Amino acid sequence: MHQTETVNADSVVMVKSSEKRYIYNFFKRAMDIIGSLVGIIVLSPVFLILAIIIKLDSKGPVIFAHRRLGYKGEIIRIYKFRSMVTNAEELIEKLPEDQKLEFYRNFKLDKDPRITKVGNFLRKSSLDELPQFLNILKGNLTIVGPRPIVEKEIMMYGDYGKKLLSVKPGLTGFWQVNGRSDTTYEERVMLDMEYIDKRNLLMDIVIMFKTFGAVFRERGAK
Repeated sequence: MHQTETVNADSVVMVKSSEKRYIYNFFKRAMDIIGSLVGIIVLSPVFLILAIIIKLDSKGPVIFAHRRLGYKGEIIRIYKFRSMVTNAEELIEKLPEDQKLEFYRNFKLDKDPRITKVGNFLRKSSLDELPQFLNILKGNLTIVGPRPIVEKEIMMYGDYGKKLLSVKPGLTGFWQVNGRSDTTYEERVMLDMEYIDKRNLLMDIVIMFKTFGAVFRERGAK
């Protein structure tokens, strides 16, 4: 009898947890749709101005679509304003050995020679990420979530890889408001995991507001 009561209690907890997660996902998606639409409409003049500046600064497309891992490991294309030269991928192998090691260790470079003059400004101000409002509207990205990573990066997450891919990646997140590029890769992983464990609507809203402050101060932006 006691065992049956325990099983029933566990079932009730699971149902309530599932309902709570459904409500969270529903309102999170609603927030994504409204937020991305408002962002695209309000910032459309900024989009146009940046597009012209990028075109005048260097040859190549205005928007760059980068392959990333999405929800459940789906390959998605993350949109960004182009901040690098068009042959950026080819130039990796031509970098000095110390820079190549840095890139393959962190998937970032402290002083990346592939970044254009305008691209440097776009990255520091985070304006290069504005086209991701289109990803959010499409539904393969969310406003707040773990960092969208490239396919090779999943090995850096080890046993946490499956957990990372259990949620949508985000335009901003716990990592971005807690140091960004000033953190080690291991710290980034743990911040992503902490967000996945604790995520809720209030936490998402707080992260969004903190993002404005982090962007304004250019905190950890590279």
